[in-house]
Amino acid sequence: MEKGTHTKMQVITGILASISIFLTTVSVSLVLGLWTLQKSLSRGATRSKIQRRMDRIIIWWTRSNRWMIKRLALVDLQVTWSQPEEVSPEHWYLVISNHQSWTDILILQTVLLDRIPPLKFFTKAELIWIPFVGIAMHALGFPYVKRVSRAQIKADPSLRHADRDSVLAACEGFKNHPTSILNFVEGTRLTKEKHQRQASEFTNLLRPKAGGIDYILQGMEGNLHRLVDVTIHYPDGAPTFWGFLKGQCERVQIDIRQHAIPEFGQASEHKSEVAQWVKSIWHDKDARLSTLQKDAQRVTCSA
Repeated sequence: MEKGTHTKMQVITGILASISIFLTTVSVSLVLGLWTLQKSLSRGATRSKIQRRMDRIIIWWTRSNRWMIKRLALVDLQVTWSQPEEVSPEHWYLVISNHQSWTDILILQTVLLDRIPPLKFFTKAELIWIPFVGIAMHALGFPYVKRVSRAQIKADPSLRHADRDSVLAACEGFKNHPTSILNFVEGTRLTKEKHQRQASEFTNLLRPKAGGIDYILQGMEGNLHRLVDVTIHYPDGAPTFWGFLKGQCERVQIDIRQHAIPEFGQASEHKSEVAQWVKSIWHDKDARLSTLQKDAQRVTCSA
């Protein structure tokens, strides 16, 4: 196929993928709008039943996107899952992953679907204004967090615990039925500039921020079954979301492992112990990514 024709086909693929995602998102938002109204007029057990039904729409949303990825042959997802029999949709999980692209969320939802409950994740408060998406995520109980500067906290000390309070409130809703809580521990997408600015001790990762995980563990109060640790590697470099939809990301390697959640100490020790635990997992993840990179280079050289 000539280069020009190939480029046109990629653009067409991207447009079809975008249309699919848009139509699915609009449909989800309209249904959720009706159910949210019904929920607001309900009480007690009926209200909880409606919330469980609302969460099932995440499964439909994800299945639709997974069908689109497969139908358009966007990417070859190469998944290695250590002891997948240890997880079930009937339990609660904390899911962590490295973060390089907006594509990460689509990939995580796709590979974890039907294995564990639907993913819910922390998202920036500004996303509430994105048409349809913001409304849907708000209705489904996704925790919104705000970046608060030191100057803002100094002016209003109550903002110091705003994110913690948002997470704890969201966790109360998560206890209603099995849920998977996704946390991008680095807090932002990895770039070379961010890595250099941070002087990270990790070769392939930014430094982990354990504060969010600490809040989740406090909020879920022992309800979490296990930690699901996902490592995402793009052998050809992390794609833009548009590049992914055009099929320019030929393959993604996903390594999934489970960890038992330790018993941590009292409140005074809890945060530091969680931070050390997360840091040890991050060192293992960094080594895993280095191995995946070497293996990918070896395959490229032998091709």
